[in-house]
Amino acid sequence: MRKFFSVTLFSLLIVAIATFFGCASQPNPGNTNATAVAEPTPDKDAIEAQLKALEYDWPRIIKERDGAAVRKLEADDIMLVYPDGTEGTKEQDIKDIEAGEGSADPQEISDLKVNVLNNDAAIVHSRTTIKGDRYRMTDGKCETIIHEFRTLDTFVRRNGQWQIVASTTVPVRSTPQPAASPSSSPGVSPSPKASSSPKASPSPKASPRAKASPALRVSPSPVAKPPAKTTPQ
Repeated sequence: MRKFFSVTLFSLLIVAIATFFGCASQPNPGNTNATAVAEPTPDKDAIEAQLKALEYDWPRIIKERDGAAVRKLEADDIMLVYPDGTEGTKEQDIKDIEAGEGSADPQEISDLKVNVLNNDAAIVHSRTTIKGDRYRMTDGKCETIIHEFRTLDTFVRRNGQWQIVASTTVPVRSTPQPAASPSSSPGVSPSPKASSSPKASPSPKASPRAKASPALRVSPSPVAKPPAKTTPQ
């Protein structure tokens, strides 16, 4: 009887140990975050330097008509909005740059700001100044035509390479100055102006894409002939 009791107690002890270790080895279905890997903190300085280098390269790309650089930099599914509000595509961008669109006009990138979202996404804000080599007449003087734009580029890192997936460019509007109202003395009526000789028609204004033509000259009026002398009687 004592022997049977000892065997039974030993068997129950083995079952208890096996049950304990079996329960301990089962995963807890409620604790799903126990094995989650935390995303590494992005190196914002390194990402900012990489994206600024890409943005500062645009003037060279346009000047040298480097379509290959555009193929690498812009994603195939890029969403483009041009300054006039129309939508564009990657192929259209490549076509324009390889055709030399804007390659003769010096461009300058400035005011770069990078907003790093995570290791693989960032937004870049920039300002582009384009100084055309074409001129317009203003008060008898020539001025260089300057256009300014602001651009917002969205970058995503795919397969270790940064690409632009969305880009929007808008023109910078200059604030118009209020026109000065003409001052006049109260109670004094303006004196009538003398009729002036007919003026020459003004020279045609140049379009922003062409140089101004020289002003037209006024042809001189014909000189009156002296009266014929009378024969003495």
